[in-house]
Amino acid sequence: MILRDLIRQSEAMLDEKDKDCNVAKVLFYHLANKEPHQLYLMMDEEVDETLFQQFQAGMERYMNGEPIQYINGKENFFSRDFIVNENVLIPRYETEELVENILYKIDDYFEDYESIDLCDVGTGSGAIAITLALEEPKLKVIATDISQEALEVAKENAKALGAHVTFYQGDMLQPLIERQQKFDIFVSNPPYIPQNQDIESVVKDNEPHVALFGGNDGLYFYRKIFQNVQKVLKNRALLAFEMGFDQREIMCEAVEHYFPDIPYEIIKDINGKDRMLFIYYHLS
Repeated sequence: MILRDLIRQSEAMLDEKDKDCNVAKVLFYHLANKEPHQLYLMMDEEVDETLFQQFQAGMERYMNGEPIQYINGKENFFSRDFIVNENVLIPRYETEELVENILYKIDDYFEDYESIDLCDVGTGSGAIAITLALEEPKLKVIATDISQEALEVAKENAKALGAHVTFYQGDMLQPLIERQQKFDIFVSNPPYIPQNQDIESVVKDNEPHVALFGGNDGLYFYRKIFQNVQKVLKNRALLAFEMGFDQREIMCEAVEHYFPDIPYEIIKDINGKDRMLFIYYHLS
């Protein structure tokens, strides 16, 4: 079959089922090991039979509800390809904005520091920790996750991308507390979806629930962090979190309860939604 016809037929099928029509091209250029722009130079070529079969198998998996990122085995984050599978959450664009804002804060808040200790709790694929380590040479980065399977993915990503990150397996802050380590920057993108909230089936049926749901109101893991985080902070520290866009009120209540008289701010994303929490910790 000619590639143009294959893509056209596949897009029509996706459109009929109200699915993302771009998936056909994304899947094909991944399987063909081509860049997106190269695909258009191939449109009048005949598709190799092996490649055709692989494409059909991938399309079937997608039509059956599997995310294209898991089918391809990777997702782009901050212009780098990260390995992803069913053991880790697929990195989102909103999290790129969190990383970008942390980098801005480092320039302002730690301008005179020659070395900065940073931890990323609940690292998953390692997207946040690895990106920060690669983007800011001053950082010494440690990342934790309760899932050994997730850590294997993160370690693989760090090795593939050439990032120096130390990984610990354990529940939230525990591996850091046990090692009596202290940090200038504490980063976390914990699960923040309320347990009973309806979400897309492609997310709920495929991505790890331990990385999605945060208790009855979505703040279970934030409160767990807030209760103990001072044990791993230096006297002056920055805390950075991603949060649900509709959680401003309950997040403010939680922060003011655990950090009375400590300044903080909630920053909007590019779409104008509350998405990032920064706490400016200082022990007087």
